[in-house]
Amino acid sequence: MRGKETPELDADTFSRRMEAMAAKARRNRSEPEESAGFDAVEDVAQSTLPKTQAQDGHLDEFDDNWTRPIGMFEINGFGKVDPQIVRRVLSRLMELIEPDKAIALSHEELSEQIVDLTTEILEELKIRLNFEEQRQLIRMLVDEMVGLGPLEPLLADETVTDIMVNGPERVFVEREGKCVAANVRFRDEAQLMTVAQRIVSRIGRRIDESTPLVDARLADGSRVNIIAPPLAIDGTSISIRKFSRNRITIDQMTEQENLSPEMAVILKVAARTRLNIVISGGTGSGKTTMLNALSCLIDPSERIVTIEDTAELQLDQPNLVRLETRPSNIEGSGEFSQRDLFKNALRMRPDRIVLGEVRGAEAIDMLQAMNTGHDGSLCTLHANGAREALTRLENMVAMSGMRLPGNAVRGQISSAINLIIQVARLRDGKRRVTQISEVIGMEGDVVTLQNLFEYVASGEDRNGRLIGEFRFSGLRPRFYERAKYFGLQRRLDEVLEGAEAN
Repeated sequence: MRGKETPELDADTFSRRMEAMAAKARRNRSEPEESAGFDAVEDVAQSTLPKTQAQDGHLDEFDDNWTRPIGMFEINGFGKVDPQIVRRVLSRLMELIEPDKAIALSHEELSEQIVDLTTEILEELKIRLNFEEQRQLIRMLVDEMVGLGPLEPLLADETVTDIMVNGPERVFVEREGKCVAANVRFRDEAQLMTVAQRIVSRIGRRIDESTPLVDARLADGSRVNIIAPPLAIDGTSISIRKFSRNRITIDQMTEQENLSPEMAVILKVAARTRLNIVISGGTGSGKTTMLNALSCLIDPSERIVTIEDTAELQLDQPNLVRLETRPSNIEGSGEFSQRDLFKNALRMRPDRIVLGEVRGAEAIDMLQAMNTGHDGSLCTLHANGAREALTRLENMVAMSGMRLPGNAVRGQISSAINLIIQVARLRDGKRRVTQISEVIGMEGDVVTLQNLFEYVASGEDRNGRLIGEFRFSGLRPRFYERAKYFGLQRRLDEVLEGAEAN
């Protein structure tokens, strides 16, 4: 739950309270003013992960028994307070503030109460902490009572894109495309389960032994998957896919070298000319980011209906309807699948339908909609390439139970899909558009494709970063006449001429 960020305490107010408490303590005791520090929380990676790693992230030599070392992600300010102190203060604080009442308070009100009560508890327990340790302790207590505990610093860090909790003692993050261990951990399985329950309760769901698998989302739109024992053997597992608060545009992708300027213009023209586009790639390759970027190019006057398993698209067009699936309840009823929502969406007079991810039987409904006037629709699916994406679509149509001949299904695919964008997270951690392919029709029983652009790697630099280029095939897009209808052929001509010259 992240309705809003845990507020920074007012520095002047905090300092005055700390100084008053210290002065009072000095009057009541004869001990010196300096306080003893505490050791940082032990990093889990020290005992479970290799201790060294090459700076370029890969090994110079290979043998039969090598393992790839994993780096460490340090959280500034984390681990300054002894865990035993946190437990003692929290236990006493829970006696003074009932959790149910604490949830009803705002972050500011709760922070004020925790500041007052913590200073009293520290004095009562005769615990001495310096200014920074007390400040850190209060933030940890606020996170514990109304936030997501140890996950809060990771959620607040904009450089972290994925958070992976493998039980209470192992937390990993993805940062700059690399998976590293984080120096945070939960006290025990009970604390981890409390955080999991807090996440799912905000969307009206539950997580326990009878319902050990839940998909959810945080208030900021981050996607969450939770799987608990007995399915998760080593403790509750939480996977959080964070989304940037600032939506990434096609132009920003160009600046980050995720694609070339020529490819960016091709995608802009494709979105504005209402082509049916499929974005394919693996897990964490950037499919949703690309879908968001393309969706932002849709004309504000068009009515958009989005369908997702877990709402994560970030659109701000005024005529927008967002639909989300619902799982069955304990009795096994009340489920609404993507296919149910898709059928209903067709009755909502949509100009465009945006399907978060095609996973099963809804593929046939999507193809039929694209073939019956709902052009400009967008979707994502998991596939390793454009050709594999077409094969997956054909297989998912078969999952609908409709006994259609293979050539009939491929005929629908070839007439419905215009463009396939392949995205990938390459081994240097950078996400790139590796292929833009156009569906041009059928030859016999085979759907034919032509590649417009592809990324070709030629090596790597000293830092392990791939060296490559985005190559233009030299083929004129089949949607050129469509671009002329929308008045975009001049811009397309400029780009094609420039790409041919390069």
